[in-house]
Amino acid sequence: MNTPSFPPLFSGLAVEGQVDPFVKACAEAARGCDAGLVVHDLGANLLRAALVFAPDVELVDAMAMLPLCGVGFQNALGALGPPEVAVHLEWAGGLRINGASCGTLRVAASISDPSTEPDWMVIGLELPLWPKTDAPGDTPDQTALYAEGCADVNAMELLESWVKHTLVGINTWTEDGVKALHKDWRGLSHGIGEDISINKFSGTFLGVDEQFGMLIRAGKTTHLVPLTYLLEGT
Repeated sequence: MNTPSFPPLFSGLAVEGQVDPFVKACAEAARGCDAGLVVHDLGANLLRAALVFAPDVELVDAMAMLPLCGVGFQNALGALGPPEVAVHLEWAGGLRINGASCGTLRVAASISDPSTEPDWMVIGLELPLWPKTDAPGDTPDQTALYAEGCADVNAMELLESWVKHTLVGINTWTEDGVKALHKDWRGLSHGIGEDISINKFSGTFLGVDEQFGMLIRAGKTTHLVPLTYLLEGT
């Protein structure tokens, strides 16, 4: 069986069965593994993977890894899939392909205090490759990669491409800050200008602040939902 090839400083760890790559990556990170670990499960119907980071900035700034990995996924699929396939990113990590929900990104970190530098951060990817049902018309807002004209996209190559394009994004973010990431993410964002309910707030999704916190307008009041709201397990 072929194994994925990753850029220097990245290493792969294959899991299978009931082992969740995201949970496994968090456990490995907590035990002190090196940053750059890619835990992955290339299943027949589902691609699951998780990247371990060691941010050297405060958590509130390190959370940029979530939208950055989303942009990296769009770039990865854009490099391998048909040009007409559209990828959009939900603020909370959801992925949309040709308008329908198709997988998600997840995030966890060693701490939850926004002003503290985390020891580690993990971004997880879950991407359905084939629909769960033979009647996809029953769930028109849910789709899978191979149902959207991407049947020729190899899951292992997509994983490799995701890591590679994410690394490019990290380098740009490290050298130039968040400006380019903001521009790229906003061009791919889903739901801005629409009504939304999240974290006890309901209103219109206006966009994001400098640190990708969600801005919600409710009447004359604008509420901020920080990206750290999405952290799992803290």
